[in-house]
Amino acid sequence: MSAIYSIITGTGSYIPPRCIRNEDFLENEFFDKDGRLINRSNQDIIQKFQEITTIAERRYAEDNEVTSDLAFRAAVQAIKSADIDKEQLDYIIVAHNFGDLRKGHCHVDIVPTLAARVKHLLTIKNPNCIAYDLPFGCPGWLQAVIQADYYLKSGDASKILVIGAEVLSRIFDPHDRDCMLYSDGAGAVILEAIRSDQPKGILAHKTRSDTITHANMLFMGNSYKSEDQNCDKTYLKMHGRKLYQYALEHVPMAIKDCIAKANMSIHAVKKVLIHQANGKMDEAILNRLYALFDIYSPPEDIMPMSINKLGNSSVATVPTLLDLILRNKLGTHTIDKGDVIVFASVGAGMNINSVVYQY
Repeated sequence: MSAIYSIITGTGSYIPPRCIRNEDFLENEFFDKDGRLINRSNQDIIQKFQEITTIAERRYAEDNEVTSDLAFRAAVQAIKSADIDKEQLDYIIVAHNFGDLRKGHCHVDIVPTLAARVKHLLTIKNPNCIAYDLPFGCPGWLQAVIQADYYLKSGDASKILVIGAEVLSRIFDPHDRDCMLYSDGAGAVILEAIRSDQPKGILAHKTRSDTITHANMLFMGNSYKSEDQNCDKTYLKMHGRKLYQYALEHVPMAIKDCIAKANMSIHAVKKVLIHQANGKMDEAILNRLYALFDIYSPPEDIMPMSINKLGNSSVATVPTLLDLILRNKLGTHTIDKGDVIVFASVGAGMNINSVVYQY
């Protein structure tokens, strides 16, 4: 019996050309959360950072670019890849967390929405193409994909553009070691509804939000350097160790539940595309996931990684990773027809989500 499925028909990404290497932070003054200057050389701080995160470099937007510009460029690629008429889009959903932060300014700009700005830049005239934003922490892009799946399967839509875009280089505290995590970028997909006798596309999804004790794992706060503290600017902050522990405890089970919901075996999974938050953390999540299935040595090529070169661009990491693979730009990683892919993300909220997808 046939059913409606949501499938990805096009992908796109925008990786800013401005490359920032770890050695570019050698002149930073780093303080701890209590405002004390860290009594270690920056060379040691940076070396330890790279060992923990695997990040060697990241990308920043150009000074004249804002988040909606990056989102637009990724959208153009996705529309071209899907070979569709942009006027046929029913929805444009843009996942982000900080809006169009401009260079040298500290005020979030989200009026109009970034989705409205992208629709304007795409010169889409169709008033029935609904454009809106989704702030959901780092899992925002994947949550937007889940929302799109509901629209498509309900018959409310046939074509949806989903974008994840962020410019984190303007929201971090340069005196916080965590500033080296963050980067800028955008990724996008076109999702379309098709009727099929065989399961394909999005087979299952799972989301959880833990707010009672975990709502403030990521938050906005003052600079760690006391001289830079003022009421006009706050920065992205996180309780890194607690976040790491939370992710290891809950993300593997959420993925396992999603795989079970899709009636799939872990052995059927070809790739795990996880939010590029921290290289070592992602490896630990993968190991714990497979351990839940009594497998203690995951396949070596199961989890493609881009964080060492691109850093953590929040909502943009997963769609960018997917686009790089499909364009044969991520080493030997490939995705072929019939392959089962698991998407997963974790971030502010705290929120976790996962999608099982079959090509």
